[in-house]
Amino acid sequence: MSTLHAIIIAIIEGITEFLPISSTGHMAIASAIMGDHGAFVELFEIVIQFGAILSVVVLYWRKFFDFKKISFYIKLIIAIIPALVFGALFKKHIDEMLEKPMIIAVIMLLGGIVLLFVDKWFQKPAIDREDSITIKKGFIIGCYQVLSILFPGLSRSAATIIGGMQQKLSRRLAAEFSFFLAVPTMLAATVYSLYKMYKENPEVLTHSGNMGTLLLGCAIAFVVAILAIKFFITYLQKHGFRLFGWYRIIVGLALIILFYTGVIGK
Repeated sequence: MSTLHAIIIAIIEGITEFLPISSTGHMAIASAIMGDHGAFVELFEIVIQFGAILSVVVLYWRKFFDFKKISFYIKLIIAIIPALVFGALFKKHIDEMLEKPMIIAVIMLLGGIVLLFVDKWFQKPAIDREDSITIKKGFIIGCYQVLSILFPGLSRSAATIIGGMQQKLSRRLAAEFSFFLAVPTMLAATVYSLYKMYKENPEVLTHSGNMGTLLLGCAIAFVVAILAIKFFITYLQKHGFRLFGWYRIIVGLALIILFYTGVIGK
């Protein structure tokens, strides 16, 4: 994996991780276009997601380090259980799906159509404070996260934000809870990926330059993600999801055309 490829993928991750447009899908397609594959590329694309997720801890540090509110941590732990269970059960399925950019493109297109209508479906939020999110609601939102595991390209952010709005959360709170939920989820995914790589391909971790590339990718994704979060929260409160829906539709259609014309391999 070249340094340029690493920088491009890290920037893509930082921009897309918190937007409802699928960071996994964008990275998988970008790697397919650049023709770079292999065990380290797969590891890189997971680990830098945690780098982006750390931006949430920095921006919302008061929330994450307020140890007096144990309920906040309990809700996050309960909410990630569905993702951990289904992630373990369908790991092979997920890996196979990620190797098929055509499927990701179709899911991206269909997800865009859904986003066009989300604002109309959930017009009367009743919850605008994190303290008002019950453990049950947190668990249900966590179940929505499973959809992004089963259908790579759907977007973890989109799935959990829609889940939050279905549970009567405001757009802002649904987005923020989605950010919070991403922290333990991606921590677990990163630790598991590093452990699996250590057990199955330890040479990837010890190869000269690989750890430096991982750190570079995490740093870039972290900085870009901070800017993306600030933009997204401001934009979402004023304008909703339609822009992201149209973006997904255009990108999905463009990719499908490129696949069928042979510009990009399926």
